[in-house]
Amino acid sequence: MLAAFSFYTLTNQFFFQITHGLFARSSTMDLRKTILKEHSKANRDKIIRWVGKDQARFDELFHLFLHDEYRVVQRAAWPISYLVIETPSLIKKHFGALIKKMKLPGVHDAVKRNALRLMQDIAIPAKYQGEIMNTCFDYISSPTEKAAIKAFSLTVLEHLSATYPDIKPELKTIIENRWEFETPAFRSRARKILAKL
Repeated sequence: MLAAFSFYTLTNQFFFQITHGLFARSSTMDLRKTILKEHSKANRDKIIRWVGKDQARFDELFHLFLHDEYRVVQRAAWPISYLVIETPSLIKKHFGALIKKMKLPGVHDAVKRNALRLMQDIAIPAKYQGEIMNTCFDYISSPTEKAAIKAFSLTVLEHLSATYPDIKPELKTIIENRWEFETPAFRSRARKILAKL
C-alpha cells in the first residue's frame, strides 16, 4: 500500500504542476496529430494539460485509444493512466471498454501496463472486480508477460484481496510457484505482498 500511495502522491504532485498555471492550456488541439508527433514525456504532458478534467476531451482521447492504429493506441495509453489516477471519474463510463481492450489478443503491452497502473490507484467498480481478478491471475501466472504488467497485477490483486480474502491462498501459491522464474522487480513486489497475506 505504501508503494501505491507514494506513486499516487507523486502523480498528484506532477499533475498539479502541469495543470496549474505553469503552462498555458490551449483551447484547440489536433489530438491525433499531437499523439503521432513524438513519443515523449513532454508530449504526454502536453496532452494531459490539454485534457485536464474535461470529460469531452478525455472521451476524444479514449476513442483514439480504442479505435485507432497501433502507434496511436500505444501512445494514448500513457496519458490516459495519469489522467484517470488524478480524476477517476473520467474513466467511469469507459471501464468496460478498457477491460475489453486490454484483453484483446495481441494487444500492445503498453495498453495492459497503463490500464493496470491506473487500476492500482482507483476503486474498481464492483461489477468488474471478478473479471479483473481473473485477468490479473492470468498475467502473473504467465511465463511471457512483462515484469511491469505482473508487478501492477500483483498490486491490484493485493488491493482486491481486502474485499475478497478467499483469493489470498491462490495469490500466495502462484507467487511461490513463479518465484524462481521471475525478475527481481517481481520478487521485490511479491515479497512485500506475501508479508501482508
